[in-house]
Amino acid sequence: MSHFPRRTRGFAPLLAAVFTLLLTLVSPVAPARADTADCGGAGVERFGSASLTGAIVGATVHQGRAYVVTRGFKPPVLAEYDLATREVVRETPIPDGPETGEPEGAWATTVSGGKIYVGTYPVPDLYRFDPATGAITRVASLGKSGGFIWSLATAPDGKVYAGTYPDGAVWEYDPATGAKRGFGQLSANERYARGVAVDSTHVYAALSDTKKLVSVNRSTGAVKTLATSAAGFSTVSVGRTRVRAGAGNTLYDVKTDGTDLRAVDIGASIDSIGLGPDYTAYLSTRPNGEVFRYRTAEPLESLGVPRAKEETRGVFLDGTTLTGFSGSGGVWTLDVTTKRSDYVDLLEAGLTGGAERPQSILLDADRGNVWVGGHFAFTVHHPATGARTNIWVPGEPKALARRGDKLYAAIYPSSEVIELDLADPRAPLRSLGYVGNGQARPWDMEYDPVTDRLLIAGAPLGTSTRGSLSVVDPVTGDKQVYVNVIPNESVMSLSLGPDGIVYLGGDVRGGGGGDPATWNSAASVAAFDLATRTVKWELDPVAGNETIQDVRVHDGILYGVFKRNAGWFTMDLATRRVLDKGALPGYGEIEVHEGKVFASTYFGGGNVHLLGPGLADPQLVATGLGDDWYTDPQLAFEPTGWKAWGLVGRELARLRLDPACPPLTVTP
Repeated sequence: MSHFPRRTRGFAPLLAAVFTLLLTLVSPVAPARADTADCGGAGVERFGSASLTGAIVGATVHQGRAYVVTRGFKPPVLAEYDLATREVVRETPIPDGPETGEPEGAWATTVSGGKIYVGTYPVPDLYRFDPATGAITRVASLGKSGGFIWSLATAPDGKVYAGTYPDGAVWEYDPATGAKRGFGQLSANERYARGVAVDSTHVYAALSDTKKLVSVNRSTGAVKTLATSAAGFSTVSVGRTRVRAGAGNTLYDVKTDGTDLRAVDIGASIDSIGLGPDYTAYLSTRPNGEVFRYRTAEPLESLGVPRAKEETRGVFLDGTTLTGFSGSGGVWTLDVTTKRSDYVDLLEAGLTGGAERPQSILLDADRGNVWVGGHFAFTVHHPATGARTNIWVPGEPKALARRGDKLYAAIYPSSEVIELDLADPRAPLRSLGYVGNGQARPWDMEYDPVTDRLLIAGAPLGTSTRGSLSVVDPVTGDKQVYVNVIPNESVMSLSLGPDGIVYLGGDVRGGGGGDPATWNSAASVAAFDLATRTVKWELDPVAGNETIQDVRVHDGILYGVFKRNAGWFTMDLATRRVLDKGALPGYGEIEVHEGKVFASTYFGGGNVHLLGPGLADPQLVATGLGDDWYTDPQLAFEPTGWKAWGLVGRELARLRLDPACPPLTVTP
């Protein structure tokens, strides 16, 4: 008798467990039946272009006119700007060529024989524009879809030279014959020939991955290294006897034969180099926008800041007037004698803006506003009235977070963190400073209300794999940057879990998509303790997957999405055991709403899937949203209900994402 009560007490929990299991089998965890959900009415509401832009990439000057190429919308436009009247006088769409893909812009422009040459991306085609007739013609293809013509330069004999990605090569095009010639990859494992310059005998190329400045003999193709740097080279110019090239904050000044190398610390990243008739160099820098005059063996001279916190697409001297082109879509002039400057917004000068691929999205439900991040701007939508406001910001707002009535944006490529006022979008933005430490790609950000800190996942430029977690005080701007927090991996994503543990998703290919270390072939998840500021553990959840695009914690489970082998996984954080995994049609970001876990993805037509909880396979919730995000697809759910803000194509859209309804199928 003494044993019976103990056996009874042991049997009762077992019976309860069996009963619970039976209930689970009879009543699955899947969403409620569609006939109990509100699946009527419009499943999608559209509100016009999500992100409006007048941003530009390539720029050049010819006979009193500037020629700039728009960035982001299709088709891109070659705009002609009268430097005297300060007006856009002609716009010419760049036609789509026969290769797969469509041009979205052109970083590279040059002038040869009175014609404007334009090199496009993400289809690396070369076009020729005749200002006399207005005709634009595709004259050559320099690669496949996904490639870039990064730079163009014209030789004294009129031949045009291009630096390209991903082959890390220089190409020659002869306008007289239409012949093209490739010089091949200029350095082993190089992908980016970011800048080119040319004289009568050689092409000079700025290489990013291998961090070299090289010369290429135009006759023989022989390659010679003129300088190496700790940072990748991005821009180059050549004068009578000397080559000047920018690599990070350093200007390299060397004779064309490779002798007399000088290195000058500019104190800011060099983004453009222009030359005067006496070969004086004019340098524009970022992120501060300061312009310098440089002569070999003479002190560097500051000419002022004609446009702060901008990227400059090119600088050109005419007499005493230096003209520069800002990436956000503007033209500045600077008198190099008086140092007085002026600025013209190209949209105000007559440029027709367009819809670009957005970077980020945040819903301010308190005011009914939707903030969409683009290139150098936010488009703030008020859907109730149809009103839109464009707010300039110093770069691309890649990651957003909210703290009370303040919005925080982490900016590419400067790594600046800025604060904006949700209650007054036009109020001056506040800078919290720069993450720095080589971190240029802020991929993800969350706000921790317990510690009152912003948490930022970051990656460097180029092939470096030393990513970071940054902890930022939004009041003081103080930052602790934990570089290489996952050894030899960038940090693509983060999710704040219980007890102050931040879960990090890694990328073994780094910010620029380089080759992983030979011993490190799978992306890791790491648990970082905010209290001790240490990594508690790290593991590779699924072998062979190189990039974890996003992670999110929900009820003790870590949900993850892979980028390169598009798929998903779930992991029990208590046991660190992978529970399940599978394929997805693309990759994107994860959101938790109303106890459900959603993943929005692109490169599969634009889909939303329910990942859990309690699902063995992802459940399709929406399809046909398009593949037009720039960074990766995101959703901004309303606080209650099943409506979320996102994209359909490049339009802002309000979507019904009720998992109890039949999948929302969007048609163009």
